[in-house]
Amino acid sequence: MDLNVLTVEAVRTAVVERVLNPVALVEEHYKKIEAEDANIGAFLTLTKERALAKAHEVQKAADKGEALGPLAGVPIAVKDAMVMKGVRSTAGSKILDNFVSPYDCTAVKRLEDAGAIVLGKTNCDEFAMGSSNENSGYWPVKNPRDTSRVPGGSSGGSAAAVAADFAVAALGSDTGGSIRQPAAYCGVVGLLPTYGRVSRYGLIAFASSLDHIGPITKTVKDAAILLHHIAGRDEMDSTSAAVPVPNYEEEIGKSVRGLRVGIPKEYFGEGLDPEVRAAVEAAIQRLAKDCECEIVEISLPHTEYAIPCYYIIAPAEASANLARFDGVRYGYRASNVKTLSEMYRRTRDEGFGAEVKRRIMLGTYALSAGYYDAYYRKAQQVRTLLTRDFEQAFGKVDAIVCPTTPTTAFKLGEKTDDPVGMYLNDIYTVTADLVGVPGISVPCGNSKEGLPIGLQILGKHFDESTVLRLAHAYEHSRAAV
Repeated sequence: MDLNVLTVEAVRTAVVERVLNPVALVEEHYKKIEAEDANIGAFLTLTKERALAKAHEVQKAADKGEALGPLAGVPIAVKDAMVMKGVRSTAGSKILDNFVSPYDCTAVKRLEDAGAIVLGKTNCDEFAMGSSNENSGYWPVKNPRDTSRVPGGSSGGSAAAVAADFAVAALGSDTGGSIRQPAAYCGVVGLLPTYGRVSRYGLIAFASSLDHIGPITKTVKDAAILLHHIAGRDEMDSTSAAVPVPNYEEEIGKSVRGLRVGIPKEYFGEGLDPEVRAAVEAAIQRLAKDCECEIVEISLPHTEYAIPCYYIIAPAEASANLARFDGVRYGYRASNVKTLSEMYRRTRDEGFGAEVKRRIMLGTYALSAGYYDAYYRKAQQVRTLLTRDFEQAFGKVDAIVCPTTPTTAFKLGEKTDDPVGMYLNDIYTVTADLVGVPGISVPCGNSKEGLPIGLQILGKHFDESTVLRLAHAYEHSRAAV
């Protein structure tokens, strides 16, 4: 069975037409994972028993001629930051090493209800904090395109699982670019939905006003299919929006001719690798020539403040969210302690990794008395300015196109001693999370070393349809050459 040609669309069609056995498909994926994942490190936990039980259930229904779910038999992987009932869920952190969830994440449950089969939980930077997937509490993930390089973070395990054909698709979470950046580095498609489009219920929180769940897939159409099934209001998450969910699969087939595409000049300045610039500029020309879009230069004048703004707000929210992990209620607890305060101190010292501790300290400082107005309040004011930039831009254009990352995937260990340099890898992605708009990264070429390059398309709030249409049109135009 050639796993690298399988898509969500192809699997569901083959299963519904009874030409593909979901049990055999799941077993084939596990054979590949068991043979190759020791060198990649994409999975933290495999859910083989649950996956095979689900596959037999789908096959039994198919044998009886019963109606099958719209994702029947599709093998997927899920980032370990999303909980599953009865399954170990660590968010990549030793402090949750033995935590087994009593309930399912809504997005995962919706996919399983549609017939998808979860193969396992994927590795990630601890509590989704990182741009390289070297900050996992367990082991780093390697990029399947070049195992000497990082896959990107923090959903690097999910992106690597799709790129290595360990799963047909995956779920990731994006707080500052953690779906789009690893998708770009691994040469797959990563979709960030509008904040509130997908329920965060069951996502172990990093920064609550920034966290999103979204799909990582091999094609734009697969991303549209998965989004259709995970989107929509959830009474378990008060921040999920009661906004109608279009049929994205139908929407992407519509013409993009005449769409006005904005090119922000601030995204093509210093620090952008020449090969990435050339690939993205070629993609923009293709959108103009082949897809007949109108290219418009725009300005997002407060872009330079996005990274410092993000690294005030995200750590501040993280310091509040991670206060609950103290050894009393969840996961790991330090042993041989004499007092309650020692138990708190040693549990957090032994359970959290260096990057998490750094961000907790940054966030606690930003929220502390005397500094709140100087840092956190100021960062929220800057966030408003960034939002106004996008509102004004979308008054002129239908979508914004830019690079996903400033460079291709870097070497493992290359930036571990340079946290600021590491943070700058998210320079083109953090703004969408701060503003809450949807975005997608779609492959647009390779460097001379064969490393993937990503094209990022951003849209208006709840206008994933336009983002997906444009990405789908570009993908088809490029494939036609």
